[in-house]
Amino acid sequence: MAARQIFNPDGFKNIIVDGKAVGFEFQFKAQYYRGFTLSILHNVSVNVDGWDAAREDICISVHGETFTLDQALTVVDSDYRWEFGEYATIKVKKDGGLEPGKHHIKAVQLIVPSYMPFPTEAVCETDFVIE
Repeated sequence: MAARQIFNPDGFKNIIVDGKAVGFEFQFKAQYYRGFTLSILHNVSVNVDGWDAAREDICISVHGETFTLDQALTVVDSDYRWEFGEYATIKVKKDGGLEPGKHHIKAVQLIVPSYMPFPTEAVCETDFVIE
């Protein structure tokens, strides 16, 4: 049986504003058995090639709306659920973005469902190329 595709291989790219790279983004799927409102997503940590992104520099986009991780904790609107099997876009502020070439990413999702006695942490890693 083939493994479920966690990262979108076409979702890795630099974020360009006014011709300048101001960060990067990637797309990946929620690692939970069902969809959930963003309010139970307590953190997404991002490490690329040994560099850790600061929490305040990370945003999540679902259904066309972008939220900081702190804002996501307050989102209970069902219009912004992260559904099972659906890619969310994670945007990371980083001056200059990522250099072209091969990189390794480790992204950790931390969710805290109210009906579970403990948080659920999912470590997701892959290699990707920025062109």
